[in-house]
Amino acid sequence: MFEPHGSKRLSDIVTEDETWFPFFIIPPKRRNRMWVDGQGDRPVKLRPGFQNRKRMFTVFFNYSGPLVVDILPQDTAMTATHYIQDVLSQVKSAINEQRPKVSTSRALLLHDNAGPHKARATTQSLRELGIQVLPYPAYSPELAPCDFWLFPILKDRLAGRKFDSLQDLAKALNSELRTIPEEDYQGVFRKWLIRLKRFLESHREYFEGL
Repeated sequence: MFEPHGSKRLSDIVTEDETWFPFFIIPPKRRNRMWVDGQGDRPVKLRPGFQNRKRMFTVFFNYSGPLVVDILPQDTAMTATHYIQDVLSQVKSAINEQRPKVSTSRALLLHDNAGPHKARATTQSLRELGIQVLPYPAYSPELAPCDFWLFPILKDRLAGRKFDSLQDLAKALNSELRTIPEEDYQGVFRKWLIRLKRFLESHREYFEGL
């Protein structure tokens, strides 16, 4: 079987990514009233303030299932400081709790090349934790487990549902993550390896339809 980094095991890999989830989804046919000429259809327009109701969730999972879900505080941006102090600290604690006899030095982290992930302070913090970062190619949804598998599942299950509070949304998100069978989490890592193998066999040429 194709294995990254020699003898490293799939069970040692933790993968992470961020996505935005709105408190509620506006049905496609619901539109604001506005004057238009007779030459075209009315454009779809989100209600005022809708963007302000979106919050970023950072999701980590491994071979066994969900590991950490972090919610970015309102009116803040993801920075290296937040990623190190508030996110990676949770990951370290989760790994130690789930596998107390195995240190974080056995963990492999797959995250994208976003600024906070590649910052010098983040790199240093990961080095101190002993967490090895898997190389990640230029952004490609078909090579990221969150993009080609997890987030589409979550967005499909949560689409059309209304949440009156951030706590309700977070509770629903965590619930959906935990209803996904463990074998599905294991399966996506195997699919990910197949995709990486095909990527390498194609000499890193661009292709679609993985």
